Amino acid sequence: MGKNSSDQENQGGIVKKEFKKVLIANRGEIAVRVIRTLKEMGIKSIAVYSKADKNSLHISMADESICVGDSPSKMSYLSMESIISAALATGADAIHPGYGFLSENSEFSKLCSKNGIVFIGPNPDSIRLLGNKSVARNLAKKSGVPITPGSDDSVKKDFLGIAKKIGYPIMIKAANGGGGKGMRIVTEPENLLKEVEMAQREAKEAFGSDEVFFERYIEKPRHIEIQFARDYNGNIITFPERDCSLQRKHQKLVEETPSPYVNSDIRKKLHTVVKKLAESANYHGVGTVEFLMDKDKNFYFMEVNTRLQVEHPVTESVCGVDLVKEQILIAQGESMDISQDYVDDFRGHSIEHRINAEDWEKNFMPNPGTVEEIVFPQGLGVRIDTHVYSGYNIPPFYDSMIAKLIVWAPTRQEAIRRSKRALDELIIKGVKSTAGLHREIVRDINFQRGDFYTKYLEEFIPMILAEREEKK
Repeated sequence: MGKNSSDQENQGGIVKKEFKKVLIANRGEIAVRVIRTLKEMGIKSIAVYSKADKNSLHISMADESICVGDSPSKMSYLSMESIISAALATGADAIHPGYGFLSENSEFSKLCSKNGIVFIGPNPDSIRLLGNKSVARNLAKKSGVPITPGSDDSVKKDFLGIAKKIGYPIMIKAANGGGGKGMRIVTEPENLLKEVEMAQREAKEAFGSDEVFFERYIEKPRHIEIQFARDYNGNIITFPERDCSLQRKHQKLVEETPSPYVNSDIRKKLHTVVKKLAESANYHGVGTVEFLMDKDKNFYFMEVNTRLQVEHPVTESVCGVDLVKEQILIAQGESMDISQDYVDDFRGHSIEHRINAEDWEKNFMPNPGTVEEIVFPQGLGVRIDTHVYSGYNIPPFYDSMIAKLIVWAPTRQEAIRRSKRALDELIIKGVKSTAGLHREIVRDINFQRGDFYTKYLEEFIPMILAEREEKK
């Protein structure tokens, strides 16, 4: 695809192009989310789907749809050739990757460019640079971002010697992935080699690479992240921090902004280092830098996600922005239509609850199947991002997301009360869900006080289950 009559060069030297049609290389709630913004921008949307998703909501909402393969992800949503063929066949100007699947794949970004299709995200070099955790860690260090003691590069030999130099406890991490895959905590030297072998095996299966690196493990940390956006015209914006500390096996369950743990001075420091890192990586698009914060509120670089985050709605709620729209404007070579001053004047508090089709009382066992009835909460300050409806069949091939329940209120305590009300209104029949766990969380005194950390739910859930057994 060459330039059309509306193409022109912007200050950054990139071709400015107004999109007419965008293909969404994803499924579920994020596909629905992107389609809504495209409609509001007057851009036609193209949905892709696997055979398992033939009755999915995003297909009926899009202007066009095209099947890209069989039910397993690797034969459909992870098939670069199928996605590119679909984009070419439908005349798409650009591809929005959503999150997961191909969203952080530098080869896919490069393949889009080779076929004259704009990848709505950073360029392949930035994805590659920041996608490898050990490389990103070194860039962060050079950019003046605080990092935890650890190996400078992937560790391939002398595991015991390097770990001893760093100091225990050690966190083993996959160099080319995330989401808790290929991750191990080691407290004693005698367990290190076995755990390295297990981490390497898991990393190889999940990411196609067995590279791992070491970091000092911070005990009882908070997980704090900064959303940022940078366009080709020299504008960079950082958003108020999100606290994603309530997790299970490194998978986030509850996210909120602003963090009850972060003050304005720390926020300024976080924003300063994030801007330096984004500029050092020559990053263009929307991204997120994740940090661990210790009990003394020292923060340390963890990783960069070169895509839209699942929890982006809480940022949108307090800032009054559409992050998908900003992604598209940047990809078109235009300036963002928001300013740092506008974002800094954020208001209120927002909390997101991820509701999954899992039996949380039985070790979060996946519970795919037909949703016989679903009734979502409504009212002031309540937002639902979902692709699920009564009669929808949740397939077993993908993540088990049912919906994201997002609330906003003027204060954190009011937001918690609104969460309680909304969760109590939520009705899901036919499949087990994590809604019950979220009801327990918002009633927990430590959550209400803002007193929790990344491993908190590993203590909280057994306690709740034990109390239920006692009442039987």
